[in-house]
Amino acid sequence: MQQNKKTTWLFYGSIMAVVGVLTYLLFQYAEKFDSSTMRQIVPARTTTDHFELFINSLYHNLAEPSAMLLLQILAILFVSRVAGYLFIRIGQPTVIGEILAGILLGPSLLGFFFPDAYHFLFNASSLSNIYIISQIGLVLFMFAIGMELDLGMLRNKMGVTFVISNASIIIPYFMGMVLAYFLYQEFAASQTDFLSFALFIGISMSITAFPVLARIVQEKGLAKSHLGTIALASAAFNDVIAWCVLAAVIAITKTGSIESSLYNILFSVVYVLLMFFVIKPFLKRISDIYKNSEVVNKSVFAFFLLMLIASAYTTQLIGIHALFGAFLAGVIMPSIPSFRKLIVDRIEDLSLTLLLPLFFVYTGLRTEIGLLNTPYLWSICLLIIVVAVAGKFIGSAFSARFLGETWKDSLSIGILMNTRGLMELIVLNIGYEMGILPPAIFVMLVIMALVTTFMTTPMLSVIERLFPEKYREEAYTKQQAMGVFKALVSLGNPENGKTLLRIAKTVLEGSRNSLQVNVLHITPGTNINPLYSEEYASESFKQVVDEANHLNIPITTEYKINDNIENCIVRTTNIDNYDFLLVGAGVSLSGIPFFKERTIFSKSVWMNKIMRNLSKSQQIFYPGSLIKDKTRYFIENSRCSVGVFVNRGFTKISTTIVILHNEQDDFLIRYARRLVRNDKDVSVFVMDINNVLSKNSAMREALDTLQKNYPKAIKIIKSSRNNATIISRFSFLLISYQAWNELSVSPNNELSAIPSTLIIHKKDSRFHKLQHELIFDDENMTF
Repeated sequence: MQQNKKTTWLFYGSIMAVVGVLTYLLFQYAEKFDSSTMRQIVPARTTTDHFELFINSLYHNLAEPSAMLLLQILAILFVSRVAGYLFIRIGQPTVIGEILAGILLGPSLLGFFFPDAYHFLFNASSLSNIYIISQIGLVLFMFAIGMELDLGMLRNKMGVTFVISNASIIIPYFMGMVLAYFLYQEFAASQTDFLSFALFIGISMSITAFPVLARIVQEKGLAKSHLGTIALASAAFNDVIAWCVLAAVIAITKTGSIESSLYNILFSVVYVLLMFFVIKPFLKRISDIYKNSEVVNKSVFAFFLLMLIASAYTTQLIGIHALFGAFLAGVIMPSIPSFRKLIVDRIEDLSLTLLLPLFFVYTGLRTEIGLLNTPYLWSICLLIIVVAVAGKFIGSAFSARFLGETWKDSLSIGILMNTRGLMELIVLNIGYEMGILPPAIFVMLVIMALVTTFMTTPMLSVIERLFPEKYREEAYTKQQAMGVFKALVSLGNPENGKTLLRIAKTVLEGSRNSLQVNVLHITPGTNINPLYSEEYASESFKQVVDEANHLNIPITTEYKINDNIENCIVRTTNIDNYDFLLVGAGVSLSGIPFFKERTIFSKSVWMNKIMRNLSKSQQIFYPGSLIKDKTRYFIENSRCSVGVFVNRGFTKISTTIVILHNEQDDFLIRYARRLVRNDKDVSVFVMDINNVLSKNSAMREALDTLQKNYPKAIKIIKSSRNNATIISRFSFLLISYQAWNELSVSPNNELSAIPSTLIIHKKDSRFHKLQHELIFDDENMTF
């Protein structure tokens, strides 16, 4: 093998040498082609001249359209990602941050404070490239939005939701036209007619962003609730009707009168009928053949792209805008979820991640907030916001209440239907490009879109506080009376669900308390398509449900989509009154060597990376740093006890070591009892590190009682200098959170080679009083 390597490299070197010599000879013979006049024209250059030539070439390359476009995309994506992340952290949809990023890169901020950088990055001659690419992104996005609509759901919810959605369009549309009457003479009379202006102000008041609303409903955990169903169906109806109205408005505006637009509208109706009754059945037959990713090849995907582009082009020719054609192409796609998922997955990542941020920035370049330079103009902006919010709220909330919905659900629907987001920006840009919306009014409407979208999440939280759900209080009272012990098992990785379920059954199941387990899995990223959340939920819980059936544990499952996972877990734990939260440590630590935590490493990420490379292991794990990140947040903010499971190649609980570090660790004796009672094959060894038992007679008495009842299963071992070696021999470690923090930085390195470990942070629960009355009663030990 070694000889073959030498031969290979020798052969490679020979080829390079021969080619090098031949190349040199070629250029030597080619010198005769160089004319003497050319030699005289080109002077000899100094080293400085060559460097200047290099610098000049850099400036030349930077000014090229392709290089400038790449630089613009780089800046746009970076700012959009940062802004989106920041808004996620405050509980807002990503789209708000991305819209704001566009404004920040526009004349309102970058152009105001750094005009030279702004004009260099977004010079007028380069904006056409951004515009064209952003329009392609919008076409793809509207196609995906069309596929998100479930026509079957709309047919099933035709009654209440149809009325709510229509009322939420008609009332704000009328209020918008009334507002246009008062604004027209001052702002728009010089550039457009009143009919066009009034129609566009009306439609801008009527838009609801179905994609943003759907993701807010998901994040709030309302997707399967009555409120969520009504809101989603109403928003879907709103989207369909609003886009049909917008198509008519564009046709009327382009022709100048309602009579002249009748031909455009007639051709539009014919085209819609053609798409539904001719093209849709044809696509259905194709989808029956190509249902899975193994057979949906590039040619098939290209066919659907051609259909999409042809539809967009047709509606552009008819005069109702290309985006309507893209939306319609998505609506008529076959309603087979697996087939739609294959198409959407290929389109959404590109459009949402790369192309739509370009649209936001292009909108931001048009949004010059400096145009609102007087208190009067800001008062007009405030008036527009009030009319927009009031129109939508009255139209949807009061309609819902009239149709029999509760006040809480009605108010929530009114808030949700005010979500405008990206869909509003699309409408505003169409109006701006057609010369109907003046720059100042355009800026005011963009601000309105931001405000109405931003207010949705906090206003829903306010409504939740004003109308607390009675069923939670009733369930909590019943739970207390029945002695139900509620445990929430949060899965970071669905594959760890089986392990956590085994831990919960063995460690938490009591003789006097009925254990009730709810398994929670949260998928990060609110950009997940609402159509496919059920599929993700089914995949996430499949192994857990099978394991629960095997262990004979009745469980419930809960699936959520949220970008702020830690906050969502804590919020679920506290609101639903859980008694115990069980989470994984975040990574599988099986086979990973442990290193004693040094101060410099705990504060320096780059030192950690160096040690990882030197150790040639996949990961370095510092015991003291485990609880310093996400799990510390759970412990500090949850109102119940928290268990953090560290997986070190866990198979089952057999030989267990329980560390008593101080007198506050008395609760671990109760957990030890559960271990030996729930599994007869488990043996528990109690290690008294600081002679706690000699100092606390109650703990000693409780442990003695436990030994008498389970003489073969309970043993006490003494602490020694070889604690780390002793601990490593066991299959499972039970330790308190306080002991973990102190021993992880101990010079004795007790935790240098731990087995799979459950770290418990004990908090007083509703069982606390009973616990003190029967504190170490062997038959009634509780949490």
